[in-house]
Amino acid sequence: MMTSEVLLNILDDLNDDPLSLFQWFLQKPNNVQGLPAITKSRLQTVDRCKTVDVLVETYGLQRAVQVTRVVLEKIHRNDLLQKFPENIWMRLT
Repeated sequence: MMTSEVLLNILDDLNDDPLSLFQWFLQKPNNVQGLPAITKSRLQTVDRCKTVDVLVETYGLQRAVQVTRVVLEKIHRNDLLQKFPENIWMRLT
């Protein structure tokens, strides 16, 4: 499965309020040190699919996975980290 599909499957497990919180964190700089925030206007009325698209367009697949991991930890959804393939973290280091 492609990484963008994995990201979408993870976001599908977030209800609207947690998704809004996830998007709020994406607007904050340095979720992953040195990476820019995503502007509010790019996330204002987007659904889960578009959120994944914006993540990948902004950071590339590898960094999008890292940012997703950090934000999931911040919103206390570590359970969703288990949805990533086990070897994905090794490929990112």
